[in-house]
Amino acid sequence: MHVVFVEPALPASQKEFVRGLVQTGAQVSALGERPEEELDRDLRRWLVHYERVADPGDAQDLTAGARRIDRRLGVDRLEAVGQGHVMAAAEAREALGIPGTTTRTAHLCHDRPAMKEILRAGGVPCAPSLGSGSREDILAFARETGFPLAVKPRHAARSPGTLCVEGMDELFDAIEGLGVGRGEEVAVEAFYEGHEAFYDTITIGGSVAQEFITHCYPNVLEARHTRWISPQLVTTNRIETAPGYQPILEMGRKVNRLLGVDTSATHLEWFVGPEGMRFSEIGCRPPRVRAWELYAIANDIDIHLEWATAVTWGRTVRKASRRLSAGIIALRPDRDGVIARHEGAEEIWRRFGEWIIDAHLPPPGTPTRPVQAGYMANAWIRMKHPDYDELRAMLDTVGEVFQTRAR
Repeated sequence: MHVVFVEPALPASQKEFVRGLVQTGAQVSALGERPEEELDRDLRRWLVHYERVADPGDAQDLTAGARRIDRRLGVDRLEAVGQGHVMAAAEAREALGIPGTTTRTAHLCHDRPAMKEILRAGGVPCAPSLGSGSREDILAFARETGFPLAVKPRHAARSPGTLCVEGMDELFDAIEGLGVGRGEEVAVEAFYEGHEAFYDTITIGGSVAQEFITHCYPNVLEARHTRWISPQLVTTNRIETAPGYQPILEMGRKVNRLLGVDTSATHLEWFVGPEGMRFSEIGCRPPRVRAWELYAIANDIDIHLEWATAVTWGRTVRKASRRLSAGIIALRPDRDGVIARHEGAEEIWRRFGEWIIDAHLPPPGTPTRPVQAGYMANAWIRMKHPDYDELRAMLDTVGEVFQTRAR
């Protein structure tokens, strides 16, 4: 089995997918934009061949690179886990006749309005939505649907994040900023209040082989724009035991079937509120924020090996144990500038040290990064505990006690 992996070095966590593939016994080559000499020692040791391409997110570049490897070594699988590479990899597969995620599935996971059209027809509950590059159509949709509305680029790989608009003036500014009228299209949908969460899988031949649920406190949109909040992502170990999860699992599996997901990691966002449960969107890729590491720790599995074994041999290695819950709390500096000091760290380690997985506390003098840069942009702590409620309480305490001061 010879597997070609797209972009093994950026970000650094990508190398774990290569490691997993090598551990299955497969031969592994890679396509990427960095010069080979810039790859770290492990990657140079693991890879049987490396092909540099100008842009691994460009289907033409990626296909040409894959053809060069195919002529030299033959290619059994071509795998990509970065959101910006999924569509290009699907096109390269079809050009070379390699099995894996199809262009239809990649397109539906890339184009939000098209995705929801298929799912609505299949009975999956979705918020009313529209994909368009026409100001007139968007404003007409807003008049019919009402506010608030969520606005984002139509194609998932190009998303800088969701905008929530409360009226026509805000809507007009949002779509202008996203290029409507200049050839760009946006996805616009009704914005419902509710609790947001993720449903993530490793799917093999259309059947879910590993599945996980992560909760967001607060919702991602609020977390991205509110400095004083220390947001949390917490994966639960109650998937099989807590009431209420079964409809989520059934919806997620149905979405995978309707979109034709074959063998892939998936990341599905959903929410539940006064209107009930609603599908939000899905990608044929793992979740970000290194959430897979939390799944591995919580479930006593090597999740990169699980994914790699699914890709190479069509099976998984070990059943998820559900022994622990695990989560991350992002700790924002109190202002933009440079880190001056961290307060409360000693108390946190004294009280919860045995449950701390790891932490990132940038030293004094480190420039801060904007709140919008995400959960791991500044300080963060990751924790675990057998009881989900106890873990939530510990993370809440961390958010209250720990402070990052900037100047």
